[in-house]
Amino acid sequence: MKKIVTVIGARPQFVKAAVISRLISSEYSKYFSEILIHTGQHYDENMSAVFFEEMQIPLPDINLEIGSGPHGQMTGRMLEAIEKILLKEKPDFLLVYGDTNSTIAGALAASKLHIPVIHVEAGLRSFNMKMPEEQNRILTDHLSSYLFCPTNTAVNNLTNEGITQGVYKTGDIMLDASMFYRQKNAITYKTPEDFMLITLHRAENTDDPERLRNIVEALSESKKNGILPLHPRTKKTLALHGLEFAQNIRVVNPVSFFEMLKLEEQCDFIVTDSGGVQKEAYFFQKACITMRDQTEWIETIESGSNVLVGADKQKILQAILDTNRPLKFPDIFGNGNSGYEILDALK
Repeated sequence: MKKIVTVIGARPQFVKAAVISRLISSEYSKYFSEILIHTGQHYDENMSAVFFEEMQIPLPDINLEIGSGPHGQMTGRMLEAIEKILLKEKPDFLLVYGDTNSTIAGALAASKLHIPVIHVEAGLRSFNMKMPEEQNRILTDHLSSYLFCPTNTAVNNLTNEGITQGVYKTGDIMLDASMFYRQKNAITYKTPEDFMLITLHRAENTDDPERLRNIVEALSESKKNGILPLHPRTKKTLALHGLEFAQNIRVVNPVSFFEMLKLEEQCDFIVTDSGGVQKEAYFFQKACITMRDQTEWIETIESGSNVLVGADKQKILQAILDTNRPLKFPDIFGNGNSGYEILDALK
């Protein structure tokens, strides 16, 4: 039996880990055991502990409780703590997801100890090196021995960087989670009859007062009802700059994964700066307006279902008016069995 240490720390990683952890504890239990490390990167109750309960996965074996802070400080503290655990546990693999500080800290700690790194959601690129996420994902890919890619584009990105060994196209693990948990989702969420679902957390928007103001003004002036589950950090930033949404935008506390699924299912369309939510819009076959200058999910742009508007006020307003256009959703993210494909490859 092979021992896997899995490092997670941010909200989307809980969802991705739920797929693999559930399979390891059931159908693959004779092949693998798992030690789950939560770095504590997201420590808000609504964005952390509630996920383990809802997703019916075990609580982390180890919680580092590192929390937020400057990138260097946070990553350094995680690196030091994870290294100690790896020296003690001596796992066969270290598994990381996505592109957070927890991801790169885990990959660095393992690679320096010659422990093979598994990167799920490998090969994504925005080609914007100012994004901390872009730095994290590139470095992690170059440190990894097993790279599980969601799309053909991701595989091609790795090939262009000279990474061809240990690369697998498995489909998108978030599609697995969306399909599995959508069937189990009995939650209700009271919403307006017609509304747009909004998420806003990306540093390129929240840390730039002009971009943030443009977004607030565009969404407010659209007159379209909106629901915005707001990250605590963004809430503080809005208050700092004296920015408020108009009454058509209902700002709520961060929602659970099941609540988010329900909102995505019920909304007219989605306005976001999140990579994961762009995909979930596609899974639910909803038009998506992405408030970024680049996206890792160029397939959604090519399909016409997603449009990039940056933080341009007029582009946001125009995109909202255009959401009734006919949309196509070709099969680009696999069939919802990526968890099996990942574990079969490792087996």
